[in-house]
Amino acid sequence: MTGFTFDEREIDFVEGQTVGAALINAGIYSWRVTRRHATPRGLFCGIGVCYDCLISVNGAGNQRACLAPAAAGMTVTTQTGTGHDDLAC
Repeated sequence: MTGFTFDEREIDFVEGQTVGAALINAGIYSWRVTRRHATPRGLFCGIGVCYDCLISVNGAGNQRACLAPAAAGMTVTTQTGTGHDDLAC
C-alpha cells in the first residue's frame, strides 16, 4: 500500500483506487459541506455526475473524489467555499 495526505492525515490506497474510494475505505464519509445549510457531503452517485464529492487536490479545487485517481504523495484537502472564490462576480 501507498498513501496520500487528506487534511494532514495519511490515507493508504490500493493501486487503481480513486481518492473517494480510499477515503471511504479509511472511514471518512464526508469531506465537503453544502453552501446554504452546511450539510455534510461525500460520495453520492460515485460516477462523476452529481458533484457532491468535490475536494481540492494539490491546491486545485473542484476535483471530484469519485473520479480522481489516488496517487502517492498527493495532497488532498476538504474543499471550502464554492471553489470559485477567486472569480469576480
